[in-house]
Amino acid sequence: MEDLVITEHLTIPSSELQAVFSRSGGPGGQNVNKVNTKATLIWDLNTTQVIYPGTMIRLKNLAGNRITDEGFLKLHSQVHREQSRNLQACRDLLRQLILAALRPVVERKATRPTAGAKRRRLAEKKSTGEKKRNRSDRFET
Repeated sequence: MEDLVITEHLTIPSSELQAVFSRSGGPGGQNVNKVNTKATLIWDLNTTQVIYPGTMIRLKNLAGNRITDEGFLKLHSQVHREQSRNLQACRDLLRQLILAALRPVVERKATRPTAGAKRRRLAEKKSTGEKKRNRSDRFET
């Protein structure tokens, strides 16, 4: 397996990645019970030295339940009928997760509505209430 290039400055060495193949579930004809096409890509997050701690925290949040209690990130793919394509799908997913984790979270600045926005909101509420009051008057006689 080759190294996984994430960006020009970040590459995961192939020695840190492990691929495991097993039988896929679901329909597949005669092949489904004979061929191990489901790919699982395993990456030990505890021993890796290629990702900064802040990025690692974001990656763990993004990965969620794909991380085991032992600290292994496990990605599965069984959408294709070939091992190589399923493995490539796992590698692409890992790359996407890391790219998302590399983007820092932008903190939201608390803002207040402007005076004009408040006036427009209250005017809209008043007109809506007036419209509803006029509806009820129509049927009372």
